[in-house]
Amino acid sequence: MGKVMLEVKNLKTKYITRFGEDVYSVDGVSLKIEEGKSLGIAGESGCGKSTLALSMMGYYFAPLHYTSGDIIIDGKNISGMDPDKVRTTILGSEIAYIPQAAMNALNPTMKIIRFIEDVIHAHNPKASKKEIRELAEERFAELGLGKEVLDRHAVELSGGMKQRTVIAVSTILSPKVLIADEPSSALDVTSQKMVIRMMRELMEKGYIKSMMFITHELPLLYNVTDDIAVMYAGQLVEYGTAKEMVFDPIHPYSHGLMGSILVPEEGTRGMNLTAIPGTPPNLKRPPQGCRFAERCKYAKPECFYTAPAERMFGENGTRMHRCLMSEDQLRDIYSKENGGAQA
Repeated sequence: MGKVMLEVKNLKTKYITRFGEDVYSVDGVSLKIEEGKSLGIAGESGCGKSTLALSMMGYYFAPLHYTSGDIIIDGKNISGMDPDKVRTTILGSEIAYIPQAAMNALNPTMKIIRFIEDVIHAHNPKASKKEIRELAEERFAELGLGKEVLDRHAVELSGGMKQRTVIAVSTILSPKVLIADEPSSALDVTSQKMVIRMMRELMEKGYIKSMMFITHELPLLYNVTDDIAVMYAGQLVEYGTAKEMVFDPIHPYSHGLMGSILVPEEGTRGMNLTAIPGTPPNLKRPPQGCRFAERCKYAKPECFYTAPAERMFGENGTRMHRCLMSEDQLRDIYSKENGGAQA
């Protein structure tokens, strides 16, 4: 096992509505990312992926609130740290975040160099403009962005250039952990490839030590990340290597998720598409039992009143799924189902 760059232990965060209701969008999440590795987070809209990303930054703004759990970056626990200290000592240098709709994150009235100056001055107020420009020109050149981009406004850049610029600005301080929230969404295929290649180069050149990549597109995660975790209703329901999660999903939700999308990989072609019925539960009043039970065609009576714990399995005990049924029971169900379909 390599050095752990990011470890999250039983993290719980919630939104408080204007009516005083608690919505636990991240409820007991635990995960690890080793140095040089990337983790993909998958799940449908509203499952808590983006909230998990924001929560891991340790920088909270209402209505999002930290409740409990640990966020440890390279051995440093940032849980409950003063927001001002997080901003000046953690964000950008220890952990960086590329938000959803990153192309819209750039202030149209500011030149790109100003964003970089703001990021660096937050950590090193004494840095000169000359030093900052030299660093920016060097980094932008290595990532395929000309130095002329630094003196442009966001409106002068194409969508792909904006996205790559946001990534370059976010990683200018070489953070140990990069969280990318759907960085390739809303881009054409060519721009997506450029963004993905750019993020791989950041890891290869050592500008970032580890990465968490969030997207709806499981096939994309298979080609980008080392491991994949599937999230549902604020909890992780399965974890494994990218290959295991795409070709051998165990949890009924992961199994249904893979069956509902087209994956152009050898071994998955020719599979019939299926749909997951129903909608996710209301997290203002989460179910007493399994949160997926209402939508699970394999659910038993006990699934509705007994909350499943995480089960570790696999050759080295490194895979996880959250279900009352064991790996063997679920495999037997899927085998019979496939046999019946073939017959």
